[in-house]
Amino acid sequence: MSRIIATFLFVGYLRPAPGTWGSLAALPLIWALHQLGGPWLVLAGIVALFAVGTWATADVIRDGDDHDPSEIVIDEVVGQALAILPVSVGAYGVGVDVLKLYPGWILGFALFRLFDIWKPWLVGWADRRGGALGVMLDDVIAGIFAGIGVIALAALAHLIVMV
Repeated sequence: MSRIIATFLFVGYLRPAPGTWGSLAALPLIWALHQLGGPWLVLAGIVALFAVGTWATADVIRDGDDHDPSEIVIDEVVGQALAILPVSVGAYGVGVDVLKLYPGWILGFALFRLFDIWKPWLVGWADRRGGALGVMLDDVIAGIFAGIGVIALAALAHLIVMV
């Protein structure tokens, strides 16, 4: 069960770039959570996936030499959801279909992948931490950075439209 969770239903075995595949596979789940319960259910899903993902990751890496095997992508799912959470909040707040805010989805995906690959500042610190918590935290921080970027770019876009 832990391998199924850690690889997000075996998506982590797709090649090349399993992290990108994991991020893409997260998008329909985020959409479904938003449709069923808005941003509160997306947030609850993030918390639940973080908890179960940390457990599953710890179980998978326990006996291995690699502290962050590429097939583990549950961390990307959590990080991607954090990057898209502001889009869910925005859509809910103005009462529009979350897919109408597609630029936020695209930017959230791109920014998350950028921060996850580049690993600036706290993202790199968390990655170097090691262990299951480090595996999960680097993507959580990358997702938070991406979410902040989504908010900033949305604010800029709205400011430009107003001028």
